Amino acid sequence: MLLHDHEIATAQRSPDPLPPRPRTRAVRIGSPIVASFGLLLIALVAVSIGPVSLAPGTVLHALGGLVVPSDSAPAASDLLVSEVRLPRVVLAGLVGAGLSVAGAVMQALFRNPLAEPGITGVSSGATAAAVIAIVTGVSALAWWMLPLAAFVGALVCTAIVHAISSVSRGRSSTIILVGIAANAFLGALVSAVLANASDAADVQRVTFWLNGDLTAATWSDVAVAAVGIPLVAIVLLGLARSFDLMSLSDTQAASTGVNVGLVRQSALALAALVTAAAVCVTGVISFVGLVVPHLVRLLVGPRHARLMWLSALSGAAFLIVADLIARMLFTPVVLQTGTVTAFVGAPALLLLVLRSRRNLQ
Repeated sequence: MLLHDHEIATAQRSPDPLPPRPRTRAVRIGSPIVASFGLLLIALVAVSIGPVSLAPGTVLHALGGLVVPSDSAPAASDLLVSEVRLPRVVLAGLVGAGLSVAGAVMQALFRNPLAEPGITGVSSGATAAAVIAIVTGVSALAWWMLPLAAFVGALVCTAIVHAISSVSRGRSSTIILVGIAANAFLGALVSAVLANASDAADVQRVTFWLNGDLTAATWSDVAVAAVGIPLVAIVLLGLARSFDLMSLSDTQAASTGVNVGLVRQSALALAALVTAAAVCVTGVISFVGLVVPHLVRLLVGPRHARLMWLSALSGAAFLIVADLIARMLFTPVVLQTGTVTAFVGAPALLLLVLRSRRNLQ
C-alpha cells in the first residue's frame, strides 16, 4: 500500500475522515496571501535578472508603462521587460500553476500520490497529437488547431488511463505501469513522425519543444495559456469538497450525494484541458504536477480547497524559478526549462517510491 493509501485508511478509521478546519479566518487566508506576495516577489526578481541585469525600479517603471502608456518612444530596458522577459515569466507562472492543479486533481481521483500528467502519459498524449498537427501542417490552418490537437491527444490518453484504472480498481502500480507504457509508445510514435517529416524546420522546432522550453515565449503564447488555464483551474477549485470525499472512497463520496462518475469524468477532462493548454505553448514540462502538490500536501494537509489553491501559487513560483535557473545557470549557454524540472523531479519521484516501499514493509 502506498503512502497516500495508508493515509486514507487512517482517515477512514477516524470519526471525522477529513482534518479539522482551520480555527480562524486569518489562518485560512494567511498562507495564500503569503504565497501570493512571495510569487509576486519571485516574478519581479525573475524579470530583473538576466544577461543584462535591471534594477527593480527600472522594472517597475517598465511595468508602469504597460499600465499607463506614454507618448514617448520606449527605452530599450522597457522593451526588454515588456517583450522578452515579462511574457516568459507570466507564461511560466500560468503553466506551473496549471500543471500543479492538474497533478493535485489526478492524485485525488486516482488516489495515488505519484499521479501527474507527465507520469500517467497525459502530457505525452498531448505532445504526440500536437507533433502530428505540426508536421502535417494542420496547425497552420488556424491558431486554435494546435491547442485543439493537444487537447484531443490528452483527453484520449486520460480516458485510456481512467478505463484501465477502473478495471484494475485503481491500483497504484497499474496506473504507473500504464503511464510508462503510454510514454514509451507515444515517444516511439513521435520519433516515427519526425523521421518521416519533410520539412527540416518543423523537425528542429519539434525536437527543441519536446523537452519543454520558454525561450521564445510571446504574448500570443500567454494568451493561449490564459484562455484555458485560469478558468479551468477555478472550476476545479469549485470541486474541492468532492475531491476530499473521493480521495477517501467512491462509496463514501456517493453516500454524501456526490455524483462520483460525473465528477471524475468532468475533472479528468478538465485536467486534460489544462495539460493541453500548457503543452501546446511550452512543450512537455514534467514533474511539476508531482513535486509541487506533494510538498504542499505535506505542509497544509489534504483538504483540496487549500491544497489546490496553494499548489497553483507554488507551482507558478516553482516553474518561474526553474526557468530562471535554466537561463542563468550556465550563461551564455541556456538550458531547457524541462531539463531543470527533470533534474529536480526525478530524484523527488525516486524518494517518493522509496518512501512508499518502506510503508509496505
